[in-house]
Order: sequence, then C-alpha cells, then structure tokens
Amino acid sequence: MKKVLIVIGIVIVVLILIVVALPFVVDANRFKPTLETDLTTALGRKVQIGNIGLSILSGGVTVDNVVIADDPAFSNTPFLQAKQLTAGVALMPLIFSKKLEVSSFTVTDPQVSLLRSSSGTWNFSSMGTTGAKNAASQSQPAASSQAASSQQTNISVAKLKISNGTIVVGTHGKTQTYKSVELEASDLSYSSQFPFTFSAKTPGDGTVKVDGKAGPIDATDASLTPLNAKLDVGHLDLASTGFVDPSTGVGGIVDFNGALMSDGHQMTSNGTVKANKIKLVPAGSPSRVPVNINYATSYDLKKETGSLSQGDVHIGQALAHLTGSYDTAGAATVLQMKLSGSAMPVADLEGVLPAAGVTLPSGASLKSGTMEVNLAISGPVDKLLITGPVNLSNGDLAGFNLKSKLGALSSFAGLGGNSGGNDTQIQKLSADIRVDPSGTQANNLDVIVPSIGTVTGNAAVSSSNKLSGKMTAKLSGAAGAMTGAMSGALSSFTGGGASKGGGGIPFTLSGTTSTPIFLPDLSGMAKGLGQTGTGAASGATGAAGAAAGALGGLFGKKKK
Repeated sequence: MKKVLIVIGIVIVVLILIVVALPFVVDANRFKPTLETDLTTALGRKVQIGNIGLSILSGGVTVDNVVIADDPAFSNTPFLQAKQLTAGVALMPLIFSKKLEVSSFTVTDPQVSLLRSSSGTWNFSSMGTTGAKNAASQSQPAASSQAASSQQTNISVAKLKISNGTIVVGTHGKTQTYKSVELEASDLSYSSQFPFTFSAKTPGDGTVKVDGKAGPIDATDASLTPLNAKLDVGHLDLASTGFVDPSTGVGGIVDFNGALMSDGHQMTSNGTVKANKIKLVPAGSPSRVPVNINYATSYDLKKETGSLSQGDVHIGQALAHLTGSYDTAGAATVLQMKLSGSAMPVADLEGVLPAAGVTLPSGASLKSGTMEVNLAISGPVDKLLITGPVNLSNGDLAGFNLKSKLGALSSFAGLGGNSGGNDTQIQKLSADIRVDPSGTQANNLDVIVPSIGTVTGNAAVSSSNKLSGKMTAKLSGAAGAMTGAMSGALSSFTGGGASKGGGGIPFTLSGTTSTPIFLPDLSGMAKGLGQTGTGAASGATGAAGAAAGALGGLFGKKKK
C-alpha cells in the first residue's frame, strides 16, 4: 500500500509539472489566424485579436485586445472592443491533434456601440448573416463561399458571458451610455432557443434586468430573433435617457415590470408602470403622487408601429383609460391616443395637477368633487398636442374663502363678505383645453360658484408662464339682480345687460402665474360712465377687479 501511495504521489507531481509546462510547449499564438478567420466567418465582421495565451487550469485560451468591426453602412469605428476574451476550448484535441474546438466565450470589459439608422435598422441586424456571406466571398472562391454560408446555421456556442461591459446606444443623432453590463447565455444556436440573463445600469443610476429565452437566431436579421422574457426596470430617469428633449418639460422616475413575447415579427408585452415625480409641461412641477399604469400592447417589429389595447391609469382611487397607436420609426415616437375618465375623485387627482402646470391657491386643497375628461393625444412625444373637454362637478376648495377675496363686491347685498367659512364650493367648472409646446389654453371656460355667480371666457398660460385671457363675471344673488344705475353700467359691458338675462363684468387677465394682473375692460367702463354717472362706474370698476381677483385664486397663484 505504501508503494502504491508513492506511485500515485509521483504521478500527481508529474501531472502538475505537465500542466505548468504545457503553456510553454504549446504556442497558442499559432492558432491566431485560425481564430480570427473563424470569428470573422461566424460574425460576418472583420475580427482582430492580440496576444493569445493558453490557460490549462481554466481549460481555455485567453485573447487580448479583441476588436470587432462595425457594419460599414453605420460606422468606421469598432462595433466591439474588449480588453480580453477567454475562449473555452477542448484541451485534448488542442494538445494532441492541434485542433481548435471553441465551446464558450467570456468577454471582459467590452465597449459595444449599438446604432440605429433613420430607416430603423440596427447595426447588429446583419451580425452573423449578410456579413458572413460578404466575408466569405472576399476570402474564398465562389463554391467555398456558398459552403461557408450554408454552414453558418451549424454554428453554436455553449456559453457566452459579457462582464463589466459598456454599451453606447445611438438613435437619430442621440447617444446614451449604459454601464455595468452583464450578459450570460448558453447553447446559442441558429436552430434552437437559448436561455439568457442581462443586466445594466441606465443613465441616471437606474437599472434594467432581462431574464428569459431567445432564439432561434434569425438567419436574415438578428434583431428579429424570437424572444420570451421578463423585463424589470428600476429608477429610470426620463430626463437623463436622452430620448426625451429636456426642453419639452417631460420628466419623472419610472419603474417597470412586465413580460415580452416575440415571434420575430410581432412583439406583445403586458405589465405595470409606476411613475414618480412625473412632469408633463415646461411650466409644470413634479407630481406629488405616483401614477400607476397597467398596460397591454402589441408591436410590429418590421413596421415599428404598435397599438395600446389596455392602459389603465391609476392615481389613487381615480381611474382613466388610455388607448391608441404609436409609431417609433421616426426620430421621435408619434402617438395617436385617447384618454378618458369619469367620476374621478379630485382629491386623489390634486397631487398630479402640478405636473400639468395647474397650481392651487396657497394653503388650498381639493377635498371633494369628481372630474371627467375625454382627451385626444397626438403628435411626437416631445411635441404632444392634447385637446378635449374637462369637467369638474361639486368641488370643495378647502382652505380658500373666495368671498373674502372679492374686495368691493362685499359691499353688495347678498354676498356676505367673509361669511361661509374657509372653503369655496364649486358647483361646476368646465372647459375645452388645448395643451401643446406653446402652453395651455382653456376655451369656453364656465365656472359656477353658487355663493358668488358665474365666470365665463377664455384663458391661457404660455410655456413661459405668461397669462392671458378675456372673461366675464356675472354675479348672483342681490348683487346680480341690481337694477337702475348699476344695470345700465353692466348693460354697456355685455351688449345686452339685464334685458337679456342679467349683466356681466368684463375683465382681462395678464402677467405671469407668479404675478397675475387683472384689469377691468376700460372701454366698457367708459360707456358705463356715460350712461350711469361716475358713482355707478366706480362701483362697477371695483366689482370687476374683485371678480378678476377671485378668478386668480381659482386658476393661478394667489394674487400679490
């Protein structure tokens, strides 16, 4: 037994010596031309490599300074550069038959450039397909070229790993960098599915993870390879992605969880999106509440168009439905969609109003009421046009007493001065809105506050927060029913007056959201002076100014 142990020990020592000596005996660089040729043929791109070292203990070959050329139709710079590539090889054929059989690739610290043309084609679409035929035809006779191209479907890789990579994505002149890229795939083939996992850090310190199966690899366009995977995106900062122009004012932090399924022609996806601190217009500010969306969509990979069949938008207990189509073929995604919602609690919606540039008076809040919207959304995402009616019913604006802001109107019988507590009841607020890059317009505005009266007209807020508008305040109660001298003044303002159903006090809106300016209609005021005398006109002027100030409390910041 002792002799047996001694023999075994000697054998082990000899094997160790062989392992140590083999890298000096086998010159791995002799396989450099073969490896470059095989990789060029497989990928359809010219491949250059540096020094090759044999690693017996890991069962592979290390290759330094790997460079894979890009499709010349896209760029003359490399598609991929890597400090080192480790190729797993079968050692016995390599040592005894000098035959190179590669089973796996591990790429360390690669830099990859993914470019998309104006026609929607990616620079990796021809990887291993058309490029392989071109490479073969340039280096081999026609017959050999056909044989080489026919063999590409037999190429397979047992394992592929990318570690600590960097990917630069370029579309329509815009580039973004994704770091800490990790990819693992096994049994890659042109004839069967293969499992894979992918992870990366997005611009703005977000994360993306994809886990699933892909394949078989499409033999004509690698970007059309079938896919079945789960996608998780965390803390995606819209402002830092580069795919949304910061000047549009659109921003927010998005989390995404969903499933992707593609047959190589049509892709479907469903899942959930959670948006925090969302911002929709330049004059807006981040939403104070999250917006959650349950969605389902289908997408044509060739046409680069899709449809959203389900888009349930949840804001607290409020629910709206978003449906329609989108087109990603151009420089910016183009939408054609509808957003509808009814009986939505305004108390839940209040936190998202700042995202659309709507500001309540200081200290005020919406405690009750419901809202209804039916909006059309169209155009590029960076230049959206939103139009349609908005209606508010039975609202309670808590913490803001509109009567106390009416100034001279408090002297009219029936208004009651500061009475009515600290809230303002809004029976109705309706308008046809239009939102575009230039700002927001509210046309056919109609606001009914039972304790005061009705305000009608048109108003607008530009993208630079400039206010403009022409409106009319019609007072209710004793103030609205006054006749005599006051009726004559009101009649001159509205072109009809009491005989046509009651007077109105016209006024204009200007300034900015931070410093609004409300002015009575001076031309109408002059007519009133001629008919009713200075005293009546003075009272009308005070009434118009007070009504305008009240409107400022409703639709802008508190008048200073």
